[in-house]
Amino acid sequence: MKSIAVRPRGLNDFRSEIKKAGSVCKALEKWLENLAEADRHDPAIWITRASADALRKRASELDAQKAAHLPLFGIPFAVKDNIHVAGLPTTAACPAAKQMPDADAPVVGALLNAGAICLGKANLDQFATGLVGTRSPFGIPKNVHHPDFIPGGSSSGSAAAVAMGLVPFALGTDTAGSGRVPAAFQGIFGWKPTRGLLSTRGVIPACRSLDCVSVFATNPSDLLEIASIVSQFDPLDPWSRPIEHHLRAHPAKPLRTIGVPYTEELEFFGDTGYELCWRETMQALKRHEVEIIEVTIRAFLETAQLLYQGPWIAERYAALKTFILEKPQDLLPVTRTILEEGSKPKAWEVFAAMDRLAFLRRESEKIWNLVDALCLPTTGTIYRKDEVEREPFLLNTNLGRNTNFFNLLDLCGIALPAGRRHPDGLPFGITLAMPAFSDERLLRWAIATTPLLCKEEVIELAVFGAHMRGLPLEKQLRTLGGEFLREDRTAPEYRMVDLDGKRPGVFRAQTGGESLALEVWQLPQSKVGNLMVQIPSPLGLGRVRLFSGNEILGFLCEPAPVAGCRDITQTGGWRFWLSQQRADQ
Repeated sequence: MKSIAVRPRGLNDFRSEIKKAGSVCKALEKWLENLAEADRHDPAIWITRASADALRKRASELDAQKAAHLPLFGIPFAVKDNIHVAGLPTTAACPAAKQMPDADAPVVGALLNAGAICLGKANLDQFATGLVGTRSPFGIPKNVHHPDFIPGGSSSGSAAAVAMGLVPFALGTDTAGSGRVPAAFQGIFGWKPTRGLLSTRGVIPACRSLDCVSVFATNPSDLLEIASIVSQFDPLDPWSRPIEHHLRAHPAKPLRTIGVPYTEELEFFGDTGYELCWRETMQALKRHEVEIIEVTIRAFLETAQLLYQGPWIAERYAALKTFILEKPQDLLPVTRTILEEGSKPKAWEVFAAMDRLAFLRRESEKIWNLVDALCLPTTGTIYRKDEVEREPFLLNTNLGRNTNFFNLLDLCGIALPAGRRHPDGLPFGITLAMPAFSDERLLRWAIATTPLLCKEEVIELAVFGAHMRGLPLEKQLRTLGGEFLREDRTAPEYRMVDLDGKRPGVFRAQTGGESLALEVWQLPQSKVGNLMVQIPSPLGLGRVRLFSGNEILGFLCEPAPVAGCRDITQTGGWRFWLSQQRADQ
């Protein structure tokens, strides 16, 4: 199967596409093409999508209203399928629980009123129970960086839609880490708001007292913009909290001190690659105008254990009790096992745990006398899909070690990319935590700090042949500091020939061009010259147009020397050609 363009795109990228197209309607047609291609590559991102006719109608209405003044004019977004969107079914990844809401959840309504277009409902771990992204009867969305690894859950589809560039932002939920773990694994940003800052009315509950609607985006500036639209007090939501009073108590002043756990309190589960990324991130932060202070997180870690190993699992059971008792056969076995545990805690255990939580909350508050914010690895590692299949409960628990305590302790947080693991290039992420209603301060810090976490200015490089992963010249890129980012495709205007049995020649065709598979690598800008001197004629570096329409630097061939070479365009790419050659032998 050919790969799909997966370059994440932000709000301004989509605004530029609308402006270039001349209308939302015309831009939408290109997005529909991208969605169709993405469906072939990864059919598990969506559970339900709005029909093309419905999307065209929405785009026409926006164009007719001349609504360009709206802050999200024409911008597409995705919604996790445990949040109501009028006219689209809500399943929570359980077909037997499907319902058809007649009203939008308020958080969805706020985005639509701002001019956005909801493309559809995204996949999730069933009933938002899990951090792995593998617990859905609708399939497993892909990790865009490596197909063997989990996408993270429970908001798996929402994060994948953003990471693939299908939408600039998406709604998820976050009760135990579901808005942060998928962001870390897909290399994007995830904002877990203060509880009650965003209305949870119209959300299928997991733990109603702890649930949050979360937001995924490709950059923190977009998150801040979305936050200004969706942060609204909802008097009809009993868990909503008045905003203005609290925001005045937490002004958006700069961060001066950041706490990090003592080394002995960190856990990477044997993942030396993630551990190295953490150390590199700490070095990068020390170059910033903040003081790094080691603190104990024992109270946080004990609180995290209360969420699933304590009686709060009973709140999940309470939310779904009728369904669990009447239709247990319609639950996935792993989901059923978890939810049925919620029937076991006794009333006295609940009150004992509430008392313990009050103590732990008071203990954890001592940190805020020392530091402005707490920084943690979002997760200590990432797992392959087959590992999670063999050990679904323990590995899921491991992923929640640094996330499960947030809502019990009334914190807000943002997960952000902070490097890539060697040698596979999988994303590593950190999460910054602060007390409730510090959201704006967090987001502004992320905007200022994200560039610092990039060790060196880098460029993206389109690779077609022997430099791809597992092929003879991969080491050449690795030696220059190159890192694999993703699979991608060219625009349908290129041809490929077999130059000498060892390398392809790719050039832009006058006619009869096709879309070709490629890999996108990241290379330090300072090393581009070193690479160029190692490229033999007739190959060189030039601008390659991707399927998304964006252009990056890449390996191209001068058209003149290809006469007499075998045209292999129809195979779709160099790997496909090599596979065909092996099959013919």
